[in-house]
Amino acid sequence: MDDRVREHAETLVDWSARISEGDDVVLSVSEDAHELGVAVAEALGERGANVHTTYGSAEVSRAYLRAHDGDFDENPEFERALYEHADAVLRLGGGRNTAASADVPSETRQAYGKAREGIREARMDTDWVSTVHPTRSLAQQAGMSYEAYQEFVYAAVNRDWQELADEQAKLKEVLDDGEEVRIVSEGTDLTMRIDDRVAVNSCASVAYDSHNLPSGEVFTAPYATEGEVLFDVPMTINGKRVRDVRLTFEDGEVVDYSAAQNEEVIREVVETDEGARRLGELGVGMNRGIDRVTDSILFDEKMGGTVHLALGRAYTSNFPEGREGDANDSAVHVDLITDLRTGGRLVVDGETVQKDGVFRWEDGFDG
Repeated sequence: MDDRVREHAETLVDWSARISEGDDVVLSVSEDAHELGVAVAEALGERGANVHTTYGSAEVSRAYLRAHDGDFDENPEFERALYEHADAVLRLGGGRNTAASADVPSETRQAYGKAREGIREARMDTDWVSTVHPTRSLAQQAGMSYEAYQEFVYAAVNRDWQELADEQAKLKEVLDDGEEVRIVSEGTDLTMRIDDRVAVNSCASVAYDSHNLPSGEVFTAPYATEGEVLFDVPMTINGKRVRDVRLTFEDGEVVDYSAAQNEEVIREVVETDEGARRLGELGVGMNRGIDRVTDSILFDEKMGGTVHLALGRAYTSNFPEGREGDANDSAVHVDLITDLRTGGRLVVDGETVQKDGVFRWEDGFDG
């Protein structure tokens, strides 16, 4: 086995999920993530954890959803119980076809998502972490050779996470003390409130309220959003390629939207429920090990010099204790990315924090 796979597994188990002896762990392994699944299972066994393995397949899900009549049972007890009794859930992505679910009817997808809200909440109440094994399908989607894609993934995953956590703490402090954020670039002039929120230093560990590996972002939950934003980083949503999404906000809600490609995908998102028209997240990418767009949200949203906004569900970790009920609620959480590296600014309370992708505490900053 490639030593980088073992290092990935150990980082996931020890740094990210903080697994201890006796922990009950659900391990979800995608079709082509078998090798990483073996390495993670071995690491969990060495640490004395209890493991239940599930098979996570987009193709299996597609077959089920296309065959179903769309009238789904709400939060099936047998599945919810699995997560309610788990200490941690580790999800290993890496499927065979990144567009496997592209032909699932949007109405079916929405109904399924709404019916499983309780299951989703039960899973998110655990120390859950999602990661991905480099596969040939993901390399193809990124426009890279398989070998080059492997190097890219491991550069983003197998790194000094404590060092990055210390770096990101600087931005967390700015956002925790801030009241208003403004994002300005070509096609974008957007303001939002962030006071009475708690920014999360997302450095790939549940100890930091961070649940993705790789990570490398600081995020918060905005509100009172006003203005226009252009998301110029293309991405795949629900199996379909979306480009140049434009959103217009008034009184905190999307009042107009468009896209240069597959606009119906954005329509499907914003019409999911009332909460889908509001923002649930403002995230600022800070992982310099991610240096190119790969059409994978797990990596692209963490890229240094980018900002992403999510329509829909907010994370309760962004709210002070006792205020978790203020979090925007929705069956969806869909991230969209804008690149600030060529002419963009991130401004907090009137002061430029980042210009052209460079933070004010970094070399080369020209405020």
